[in-house]
Amino acid sequence: MAPTPLQRRSFLKSILAAGVSPLLLPSRAWSAKVGPNDAIRLGFIGCGIQGRGLLSGFLKLPNTRAVAVCDVDTTRRENHRQIIETHYAAQTDAGFKGCAVHNDFRELLARDDIDGVVIATPDHWHAIIAVAAAAAGKDIYCEKPLTNTIHEARALMDAVRKNNRVFQTGSMQRSSREFRVACELVRNGVIGKISRVEAGFGGPAKPCDLPAEEMEAGLDWDMWLGPAPKRDYNSILSPRGVNKHFPQWRAYREYGGGGVTDWGAHHLDIAHWGIDADRSGPSQIVPPDDWSSADSGVRLQYPNGVEVRHIKENGVTFFGSEGEVYVNRGKFQIKLGGTVHASALSKEDKSALPIALDFAEKEYLANAKVRLYASTDHKADFLSSMVSRKQPITDVETGARTVIGCHLISLAYYHGKTIKWDPKLLSFEKGSGDSKWLHNEYRGGWKLA
Repeated sequence: MAPTPLQRRSFLKSILAAGVSPLLLPSRAWSAKVGPNDAIRLGFIGCGIQGRGLLSGFLKLPNTRAVAVCDVDTTRRENHRQIIETHYAAQTDAGFKGCAVHNDFRELLARDDIDGVVIATPDHWHAIIAVAAAAAGKDIYCEKPLTNTIHEARALMDAVRKNNRVFQTGSMQRSSREFRVACELVRNGVIGKISRVEAGFGGPAKPCDLPAEEMEAGLDWDMWLGPAPKRDYNSILSPRGVNKHFPQWRAYREYGGGGVTDWGAHHLDIAHWGIDADRSGPSQIVPPDDWSSADSGVRLQYPNGVEVRHIKENGVTFFGSEGEVYVNRGKFQIKLGGTVHASALSKEDKSALPIALDFAEKEYLANAKVRLYASTDHKADFLSSMVSRKQPITDVETGARTVIGCHLISLAYYHGKTIKWDPKLLSFEKGSGDSKWLHNEYRGGWKLA
């Protein structure tokens, strides 16, 4: 049955309340899978600290219902279930039938009562789960960095396109005003022609060398490892219980990409947004002279002549012929002709940032020709796109090309060679690189579906 005008208006009103721009709702968006009177039903895969943060955010949004969770740790998945059931009990939600729990993500994906999944596992699992979710007909919100290898990034783009899925990458800085305004200033030529960008984040990962530890019951360690090489348990990789810190599996190449992919998936993403490289990428990657011990210094050279430099200091700075724009979380500054025109560099002064952004928009963007996608809530933007079937603010190709850039940075640190890359074909130029660098061999029969 087609939705009534009142039902459509009601849904739009609820999404608008969450801070998302109105979108056209084609009739197929109200198909049997997500009907006009139905909440969007979500399953959550990965119940660590990042997964809990995402769950909390989604539970606050209208027209959603969390119906299932999955984690290889009994304590964490039961904690997720309890959070969900306590939330709906407080709401006296008559439509809530309880939260299912799963150890294996394939069981969750096989459910026909789930419209979308939220993936917040360690990075070495992202691609396998997301590709399987796309094949299962689920829309996907997947944490950054999107994949653990370049091959996985290419495969994931193919899977999402083939299955016509909505995909949101968790590089949520694009849904923060300071980053959008900074990139609009750059894209509208306010600081002139861009010559270089400095993007600051941590260094590369290293091979895992952690010693074996005794493991208490309740963790499926073989499933935690999944496609990664077999090794003994260590609590640094997967601390037991409901941990309140970000585990350091991300520091090891088997499971993550160190600071390069962790924060790089945020700040290189913003660099790409500012220089209009969301559908492009670097064509040459140059390592520093001390590449084997360095944690900064790689240079990415783009076809448009811009160079992005990996530096240590967290944040992103765009350098143009007429000035500079610096941006970070809660921070912003624009300089023109060497003079600061608007600045907010202290997170303690909460009023400074909106004042600086208001000034920049009024003074320099009132008649801007380039307007970037405006979102104020990354999760609500995903839900809105599930209804409209339009691409969200950080779609699969945006996330994939960002993480490919991060992986190319890591390869320069790992191998110390200048890499020539074809951003159209997403492959090494002839005579550059090694195809073995594109992927890690999977263990135990795991593969990209």
